[in-house]
Amino acid sequence: MPPKYKLVADELKNNISDGIYKTLLPTEQALCKQFNVSRQTVRQALSILSADGIIERIQGSGSHILCDDGLIKPRKSIAVVTSYISDYIFPSILREIENVFSCNNCTPLLFATQNQVSNERKILKNLLSLDNLDGVLVEGTKTGLPNPNLDLYKKLIDKNIPIVFLHSNYPELSDCYCVLDDNYGGGQILTEYLYKKGHRKIAGIFKSDDIQGHQRYSGYVDTLREKNLPFDDEQVFWYNTEFKNKLIGDNTGIENIMPILNDCTAVICYNDEIASRLINHLVKSGVNIPEDISVVSFDNSQYSELSIPRITSLSHGIQNIGRISAKLIIKLLNGEKCGNEVASWTLVPKESSE
Repeated sequence: MPPKYKLVADELKNNISDGIYKTLLPTEQALCKQFNVSRQTVRQALSILSADGIIERIQGSGSHILCDDGLIKPRKSIAVVTSYISDYIFPSILREIENVFSCNNCTPLLFATQNQVSNERKILKNLLSLDNLDGVLVEGTKTGLPNPNLDLYKKLIDKNIPIVFLHSNYPELSDCYCVLDDNYGGGQILTEYLYKKGHRKIAGIFKSDDIQGHQRYSGYVDTLREKNLPFDDEQVFWYNTEFKNKLIGDNTGIENIMPILNDCTAVICYNDEIASRLINHLVKSGVNIPEDISVVSFDNSQYSELSIPRITSLSHGIQNIGRISAKLIIKLLNGEKCGNEVASWTLVPKESSE
């Protein structure tokens, strides 16, 4: 004879198929009374239904039924392709994606490119070989450069697989939707903020192989021009993905940045990761932050909070790119009307600027 929890699970499946339960199962306590079993037995039964994609167990909300008219919906598989998985801002982005997918009967398939086009190509070939892929949520790789993988993206599009880009996109794939940071506006906000603080010569550190770096740079230089502030190439440092490890890992890389700070009283950094590393080096070198130089940045991440001094940075506030992009691809899968979205920035002043 099957164990009790299996009998309970089978009975619940039958009840769902018969339409007895349509949206929500009874509470665990009610099920214990109904089947005259322990709570542990009920939880084991519910675990079976959850693993089979029949219900979604949400803490504080109960066991939601993932079916219509007694027909169990198969879980949808959505590939989530980002530069990194466990580094920098990505854990919070991926957590929000998973939360949205969990509530919509979707399973994420996680991949990381390490911002390398060769890795991106391998991943895209893998996705094209899958029989049960319902959508792709992807952060483009080195979007500031021509991409050799557009042919594979076009093959996914030809297979009618919805694609949503986050953070950046490829202009050649204009039919795909995207959720972007307002990078140009962010460059303007930081430059305007420093100008109002009295700074007149402002340096910049930007990433060259991602389009976000170009856009942030554009907002920065356009604001310098509007304010009639001095600008020359020597006050801007460009770096790429491969050089980032040197900037983060040792003093050799960070030393290359120092010349752009000559005669500057402030610097705008591409993100908090770079800003934190720069501040650490400057403080060890005897430079006072912000008395000698102010440092501002993007993302308002944990790097901003853990840095000493804490870093003035731009935040998306309650907005989360992961959550927004996940909701967008769910809309596409449901056939709802969609459009591109842009996440605005809010300045969070801290001790690294004055």
